[in-house]
Amino acid sequence: MKSQDAYKLLFCDYPDVVTVEQMCEMLGGISTKTAYRLLKAGTIKSFVVGRRYRIPKLNILEYLELIEKSNA
Repeated sequence: MKSQDAYKLLFCDYPDVVTVEQMCEMLGGISTKTAYRLLKAGTIKSFVVGRRYRIPKLNILEYLELIEKSNA
């Protein structure tokens, strides 16, 4: 599936830039501890506004695509 197609179909109920809590939901209910570990390691690209992480939805899709390729 192309990234643009996935972007339109997956996570359509979420905004284009999500919070850590929303990211946890999108990734199947992972813990916030795991989410922060992924963000701090740069595995999922993000940016910080004030003291809070903001994650573009596209970066989460790229992460899922990377995992899919590594499991193939």
